[in-house]
Amino acid sequence: MSKVKELAGFIWSVADEILRDSYKRSKYADVIYPFTVIRRLDCILEPTQEEVYHKSTILKKKDIKLSNEHFLSITGVKFYNDSNFTLKKLLNNPSNIKENFISYLNGFSENIQEIIEKFKFRIEIQNLSEKNLLYLTTKKFSESTIDLHPDNVSNHDMGYVFEELIRKFNESTNENPGEHFTPREIIHLMVNLLMSKDRKKLSEKGKIVSVYDPACGTGGMLTVAKEKISELNSKAKIHLFGQELNDSTYAACKADMLIKGENPDNIKYGSSFSENGFLRETFDYILSNPPYGKNWKNDEEFIKTEAKRGSQGRFEAGLPGISDGQLLFLQHMTSKMHKTEHRSRIAIVFNGSPLFNGDANEGESEIRRWICENDWLEAIIGLPNQLFYNTGINTYVWLLTNQKEESRKGKVALIDARNLFVKMTKSLGDKRNLISDDQIQEITDLYTENIANGRVKILKTTDFAYRKIQVERPLRLNFQISQERFDKVAKTNFLKDLSSALTKNGKTLKENDVNDLYDHISIVLDGIPKTLIKSHKKFKGYFENSMKATGIKFSKSLQKKIIMAFSEKDETAEIVYDDDNNPVPDSELRDYEYIPYNQDINAYFDKEVQPYASDAWINAEYRDWKDNNIGRVGYEINFNRFFYKYVPPRSSIDIQSDIIGLEKDIIGLLEELNK
Repeated sequence: MSKVKELAGFIWSVADEILRDSYKRSKYADVIYPFTVIRRLDCILEPTQEEVYHKSTILKKKDIKLSNEHFLSITGVKFYNDSNFTLKKLLNNPSNIKENFISYLNGFSENIQEIIEKFKFRIEIQNLSEKNLLYLTTKKFSESTIDLHPDNVSNHDMGYVFEELIRKFNESTNENPGEHFTPREIIHLMVNLLMSKDRKKLSEKGKIVSVYDPACGTGGMLTVAKEKISELNSKAKIHLFGQELNDSTYAACKADMLIKGENPDNIKYGSSFSENGFLRETFDYILSNPPYGKNWKNDEEFIKTEAKRGSQGRFEAGLPGISDGQLLFLQHMTSKMHKTEHRSRIAIVFNGSPLFNGDANEGESEIRRWICENDWLEAIIGLPNQLFYNTGINTYVWLLTNQKEESRKGKVALIDARNLFVKMTKSLGDKRNLISDDQIQEITDLYTENIANGRVKILKTTDFAYRKIQVERPLRLNFQISQERFDKVAKTNFLKDLSSALTKNGKTLKENDVNDLYDHISIVLDGIPKTLIKSHKKFKGYFENSMKATGIKFSKSLQKKIIMAFSEKDETAEIVYDDDNNPVPDSELRDYEYIPYNQDINAYFDKEVQPYASDAWINAEYRDWKDNNIGRVGYEINFNRFFYKYVPPRSSIDIQSDIIGLEKDIIGLLEELNK
């Protein structure tokens, strides 16, 4: 590991020494990432470079169209470069280094050209040339210190090097935490968890295994997954699939796959949401660490259209808030599980938001409901904080499968691993904690054993569900025809907003004639007692009698508006009833109760609400969209609540003793100052 850090440190020093005066720190990566990749390719191809160039020259003279078959047998890998250059040779002609460097890049095989384009490396060559930095940078990357041949730096270590560089760049620019890569011990934990129950299955002769990451970054998770499977079965055929939106990390991942002899066509570019790179494929193992708190506005139109397709699309369960697309990734990943008798397993890292964001019948809650009702969720592991390089937040590994073991059906394990870590001797950004190999195994054992204890809670899927009921309280109003209330009404716009007509003696008067309307209302109100009336029924009766006596008639809607205009809230007043003799609810007193799913709502209401609000009732029209029962169903996974331990408060004697001790200390300090 020291070698990896030393190498990454040297590459970083190139940026810090050469680029610092001409590039913003946020732009270092635009140069260093592609140079690192090209240097590794250069190291691999250098021993066969002259032979490839010689053969290319002969074929061109014979006017033979060049193809991969002409050179791959020479290089022994899936790529080549038929130019007459290496990075070292480019240094032989400093005055023409830009032109020669472009020629060198053009000499790479077609499968490398996309990588170069995604890095926008030709643009950077031009930029470096203009800043007189191209020669210096090329010279640095040509030094023996940075020999990146696989014989010197294994594919495994190269992954660490690249990720260490990403960490440094992210740390220096404060990019979104977890957006590019995940610390390797977390990946190892996820892979361990995914495959812990499949050891026998993975050891089978002729085993073919597929692994997919929809936000693969540089491919770290895919690489570790393959390493793990290969440990269990060295002859297993392992196919890696991934998709990545970020240009440079996509390019790095694709290059890495080429170098490792993987199929680079299995790494797709673009958003997994709007550009489903594997439309019809399903996979054995699916794992990812999607960006946290990243909005999906760029894909909004496509995602909403996809959601309307229901079960034919990938987002049938619902859509989370546009500011955080984590649960969209989970839905996408579930769509990649096998639809046959074959088992798929999913591991995904989330922050805390997907556990509880969203109320009943809202997007996030509906996605959790969908996951639980399909009985896909196996376990959630709470991880320690300060594991990531760019953030100290708590994270959680969710484990899902389309085929639960019989003992796990209808159940979910919550595993509290938040205290399973070791302190690092030296912090790396925000990363201060590390999960050791022994702790990875301990967490894996907790998952596989599936036994309830202090760290493990075995719960029914419905334990996360609740029913949200709407509790109404009656409207209580008093009424009075007073100058104060009349003045208040006169200041409002309610008269101007009325569209009904009123009639007097058969003559039609338009309500937009405010003054005329005001006069008629005044006439009717004059016939009502001026005392405070605490009964809506009584005040309404007075109003109707006055209309009859004056011959003025208002529409029912207008009557209601006038009556309400002279009302005020009054807890001591009688309840207001509608025309069907039902109590009118007071919207300001409306409340909601969250009742455990398996609990009788009426029994709960009688015990928890009625004793404190005897006039309250349950709104029977507030129902769930799916089961049509009273109350809306929601799902929330309150991780902390399930592991809550009551700690009694300290005694008053202990607190008093501490205060006395602090007072003595303060007096002592003051005496010292006064000496």
